[in-house]
Amino acid sequence: MSELMKSIDARTKLAGTNKLEILLFSLGKDSRTGRRETYGINVFKVREVMRTPEITRAPDMPDAVEGMVSLRGSLVPVVDLARYTRMPVESTPQIMIVTEYNGHTQGFLVEAVDTILRLDWSAMKVPPEMMSAQAGGLVVAVTELPDNRLVMMLDVEKILSETSGYDDEHLYANIKPVDNGTRTVLFADDSSIARKQITKTLDAMNVRWVSSINGGQAWEELERIAAAASAANRPISDFVNLILTDVEMPELDGYMLTRRIKNDPRFAKLPVIMHSSLSGMQNQQLGRSVGVDEYVAKFEPHKLAETLSNRLALAA
Repeated sequence: MSELMKSIDARTKLAGTNKLEILLFSLGKDSRTGRRETYGINVFKVREVMRTPEITRAPDMPDAVEGMVSLRGSLVPVVDLARYTRMPVESTPQIMIVTEYNGHTQGFLVEAVDTILRLDWSAMKVPPEMMSAQAGGLVVAVTELPDNRLVMMLDVEKILSETSGYDDEHLYANIKPVDNGTRTVLFADDSSIARKQITKTLDAMNVRWVSSINGGQAWEELERIAAAASAANRPISDFVNLILTDVEMPELDGYMLTRRIKNDPRFAKLPVIMHSSLSGMQNQQLGRSVGVDEYVAKFEPHKLAETLSNRLALAA
């Protein structure tokens, strides 16, 4: 286990190259299909992998939350991923993946871990609508292995939100309108829960928005906007005033999207805010190295609203 994860701290060098590494794991054999599917999680979000420790169960916890464990003096909630995904499996999860993102640490129970796979974000494809709908939006990207297995990337931000209450309506209370409806934000995020939170924040601010599910789609939208602005002989700022982007996205990640924007004279004056669950200092420095103007952690609607308000005022 330690051999598998020993070099995890050195992997941040991949950021900014449109590459990623994912830890492959399984949840067990699905008794409905007899298949054992393969899932993945970005190595950046993994702190360690261990045998499942003793779990302390507590009352009034969400159904998929098994309980808590103590890791080096900190209490960490533990989620049974098979139960969360409503997958009927016969085996008991033997492994716990300890994750850290959005400033929170949590454990995910899985049947087994496989290996670490390095690939380009362009190899990660948006899942077909049927798969996405069947999984309740939990699968955000899919890639195919050389042995023809499909790897499904799970929306771990959605899991955190739904098991920890980080999408309560009170989070958006007292966000005040800052515009008369003339400003527009283009945002890109592959997580359905993140897009929901962003739109709630922008609606509360009375700011118009255009949504994209990944960096590639956002870039295509910017190209369309540039063509429309040119045809109308109007500035880009009449159509879009700010870009808000996630880091981890299939096809084109947030670092590469930002680099394209900042290197293109048509969009160079557009402020770019990176909105990510990878909010560590090293990730922020990587963002600034490609031209990001601000960095905001997810699940903080008031902080996001404040940052957007300040940047939109500067762009006016």
